[in-house]
Amino acid sequence: MNETTLYQHGTLALLVPGLLTGTLTMKELLAHGDTGIGTGEGLDGELIILDGKPYQVNSRGEVNVVPDDFTLPFANSHFAAYRPLMTVENATQEELHDQVLGLTHDANTFFSILVKGTFTDVKTRAVAKSGRPFKSLAETAKQQSVFDRQEVEGTLLGYYSPQLFNGAAVGGYHDHFLSADHGFGGHLLGFGTVTGEVQVQTFSTLEQHLPVDDAAYRDHDFSQDDIAGAINQAE
Repeated sequence: MNETTLYQHGTLALLVPGLLTGTLTMKELLAHGDTGIGTGEGLDGELIILDGKPYQVNSRGEVNVVPDDFTLPFANSHFAAYRPLMTVENATQEELHDQVLGLTHDANTFFSILVKGTFTDVKTRAVAKSGRPFKSLAETAKQQSVFDRQEVEGTLLGYYSPQLFNGAAVGGYHDHFLSADHGFGGHLLGFGTVTGEVQVQTFSTLEQHLPVDDAAYRDHDFSQDDIAGAINQAE
């Protein structure tokens, strides 16, 4: 069990033109980590994996545990070995992100943050599963639902990627959220403040796994796609 490796299946760039086929099973993803985030085939909801259990927030706001044969076009996972970093009190999302970078000096590497506490004005989203033929990320993301809570206890699970890797991942932070009662969550669009404990885990290795058995992926010409623009708009 390697705790210094971040495993990533697919790239965010492949979602941009609509390469949304599930090319990895949840069982295969969990072989590489007990913690992670991702999305299902056709952008089927938002996933957050905690303690080896994969929770999916669907477009109706329901939180489900998905089976081993659930497939994903894009996902991250790693084996959790977080270290305490700091306690925050009424910190905004920007303050949280800036303080983590200020204390870790990890702007040029990959790391994960895990924040457990009480969050205010939380806004999340999940996208409705689309069918074939898949449309672009921008078109598919229009079918998203947005959820909010004024105050909620829960866990923020995020990954930070250096700007150099924007396209392979989200340059900067990519955060998902799950409430403590497992009744609310999704891709984290933003929050007002958080009071709680912040932990981090730094990775020395990125293991990038590509869907080489998917003919549509192998044949696609990414030079025609506005990858950075589409990712910025979607995230």
